[in-house]
Amino acid sequence: MEVVGESVLAAAVQVLFGKLASPDLLKFARQEEVIAELEGWKTELLMINEVLDEAEEEQITKPPVKKWVDDLRDLAYDMEDVLDEFATEELRRRLMADRPHQVATTSKIKEITGRLGDISRRKAELGLKGLGKFASGAAASTWKRRTSTSLINEPVHGRDEDKKVIIEMLLKDEAGESNFGVIPIVGLGGMGKTTLAQFIYKDDEIVEHFEPRAWVCVSDESDVENLTKKILNAVSPAEIRDGDDFNQVQLKLSKSLAAGKRFLLVLDDVWNIKSYEQWNQLRAPFKSGKGGSKIVVTTRDTNVASLMRADNYHHFLRPLSHDDCWSVFVEHAFESKNVDEHPNLKSIGEKIVQKCSGLPLAAKMVGGLLRSKLQVEAWKRVLDSNIWNTSECGIVPILRLSYQHLSPHLKRCFAYCALFPKDYEFEEKQLILLWMAEGLIHQAKGDNRQIEDSGTDYFNELLSRCFFQPSNNRQLRFVMHDLINDLAQDVAAEICFTLENVDKISKSTRHLSFMCSEYDVFKKFEVCEQMEQLRTFFALPINIDNEKQCYLSAKVFHYLLPKLRHLRVLSLSCYEINELPDSIGDLKHLRYLNLSHTALKRLPETISSLYNLQSLILCDCRKLVKLPTDIVNLINLRHLDISGSTLLKEMPPQISKLINLQTLTKFILSEGSGSQIIELKNLLNLRGELAIVT
Repeated sequence: MEVVGESVLAAAVQVLFGKLASPDLLKFARQEEVIAELEGWKTELLMINEVLDEAEEEQITKPPVKKWVDDLRDLAYDMEDVLDEFATEELRRRLMADRPHQVATTSKIKEITGRLGDISRRKAELGLKGLGKFASGAAASTWKRRTSTSLINEPVHGRDEDKKVIIEMLLKDEAGESNFGVIPIVGLGGMGKTTLAQFIYKDDEIVEHFEPRAWVCVSDESDVENLTKKILNAVSPAEIRDGDDFNQVQLKLSKSLAAGKRFLLVLDDVWNIKSYEQWNQLRAPFKSGKGGSKIVVTTRDTNVASLMRADNYHHFLRPLSHDDCWSVFVEHAFESKNVDEHPNLKSIGEKIVQKCSGLPLAAKMVGGLLRSKLQVEAWKRVLDSNIWNTSECGIVPILRLSYQHLSPHLKRCFAYCALFPKDYEFEEKQLILLWMAEGLIHQAKGDNRQIEDSGTDYFNELLSRCFFQPSNNRQLRFVMHDLINDLAQDVAAEICFTLENVDKISKSTRHLSFMCSEYDVFKKFEVCEQMEQLRTFFALPINIDNEKQCYLSAKVFHYLLPKLRHLRVLSLSCYEINELPDSIGDLKHLRYLNLSHTALKRLPETISSLYNLQSLILCDCRKLVKLPTDIVNLINLRHLDISGSTLLKEMPPQISKLINLQTLTKFILSEGSGSQIIELKNLLNLRGELAIVT
């Protein structure tokens, strides 16, 4: 089970520990005579690591602690850049065996050492002692989850069809070896899963059909014995005894369920039943019930649903229609008042409901916030404010519970998604390659799989927990619900921004995206001139399908990009780019380069000095005629997409040296000096489709 609230910084520090333990890097550090400094970094980080969870908790209510956390985060980025520079130069010397290049200066090492010492000193001043995870009562209450009961005291809007489907399943006897069936209701936090379960639980037909009926709010409970006691207490409270052990509790529950007709059990808000062993123990007494008994499970996690129902049927709750969401809002904002008597408020309220994006909880809470306010100015303030992220409204803080249950590495991956604006459709593979480029994917010791496989696990975990959802518009594309996007923006703070939010960009910003315009002049990017720390520079195409080209100022290439020397991700897809400057080869940290749908004819040979490059995306570069001759120097290259490059007539020689390649969309047979088909035999890691053309 993941630790709720475990520090996201723990993942960043873990990355640093991994780099500081690299034999090649330590050998290089000795040659550069900085080994003592790096050993000192490790010692300081070990002590800092002990207090990270405590600091993560206390920063919510203590601004000085938040400042300490922010400064440590910025320092971790800078330390990783320096260590990456060392590793890159060590690799270059091994490959080229020529004159050493200058790496991080002594002054930079001293600067970081000084900042690290300051962080350690302030840690003591702030009283951070690392007393264990969630030692403080304040922290425990910060993430305390709601409870629920079977009672419902308000109308339910827009769920009649959902109710009908689930009641039909409840009343139907399902074939199977068990006497009971499981019906999971799955959806985003705030989608109305509990309300729907309450709606069904009190239905007259259900009340008549099932006896006993029991409601248990599971929440964070993961201990099977405690949960079984809760269920026994709900089914037959007279049977509860303080001294009963697990065996006695299960026997009593089994007997109680056998004595009735068909039972109905609602397990509301299930999070932490994560293993088959847990579920197998928990369900043992349920088999005593009469055939046709049912268990309704509400959860945000499809993995939980799949575990508890073998055939993978899940009833997914979708957002409400605008009209139904409006009805929820009116119920709480106007109560007994006639909404038509307040036309000015109605027009503003309609716009507020649009921002709720079909989430009934959002409509309910914002409606409740405006319940006693009939002034137009008050409603306009809510419409125009960022109230969605505040505790006053409580929507994003409630969704944040899902975020708190993520591992530190998944927290970083989700926060990175703040790069995408609302309604942006992304592909699974694209996002995994971006995570890889940023070093966000952690592989456990002994995990011999490809890092992409771990990335797939990360993606599926976020998908199963409803952070992502399939796009309704395009197959194999995904989106984030608008309020989940708000959550990503909230947790990413100033680290990740779109250029359209230029007023929020700071010296701490590391990841930047921007929407392509038909003509993007340099003035659009002037704010980036002082942002040498940027790691991501990501252009978001208008719409690839309509093949509309955009134009980018050449000054971006010749003046801006050379300054952004810490870039790991550079995506300029869909611009009418004819050539790249040689200076592109100086971006030695670069891992991901996307130049698809551009007008490039050639790539500069300096591309071959990007030794860290993992992904080179050149799909639909229809004017591309040649790849760099020395591209085989890119020994870390894993993905080379040249699909749609119809004018490309040969492969570079000795492509068999790229032994880490997993994606090679096309291999061109030629009579010239390029690679021959026999070289494919060494590319043992290739996956997916490969077109061999002449």
